[in-house]
Amino acid sequence: MHPSSNLATTSDSLPPPTDEPSCFTEASKHKEWRAAMASEMDALLRNDTWSLVPYDPQMNILGCKWVFRIKRNSSGAIERYKALLVAKGFHQLEGHDYFETFSPVVKPTTIRIVIALAASHNWVLR
Repeated sequence: MHPSSNLATTSDSLPPPTDEPSCFTEASKHKEWRAAMASEMDALLRNDTWSLVPYDPQMNILGCKWVFRIKRNSSGAIERYKALLVAKGFHQLEGHDYFETFSPVVKPTTIRIVIALAASHNWVLR
């Protein structure tokens, strides 16, 4: 069974939401947000984002939460609904709960800024 298949379902005749929900319960009432959550779960599973390990009572178990964002195009119209499942990493201790940091994306704007700085300062890029 797919993890997102047990999402709460309600009437799919609701109008598309125009506000970002603050919790799973609110989001699960709309087919757009359910589809966004399913897409996020598919991506997490496809990318092997985590691995299950045997439980140890000494472990610090981290919770997670859904974060919902509406992405709009330049005219302000809704382009897509984005749902992110994020770990509550603020409960972790470096060297105890984790040993490395991972950032899955770099924004194109950041790359352009770094290249512009390197060009203006004659820096060598590798």
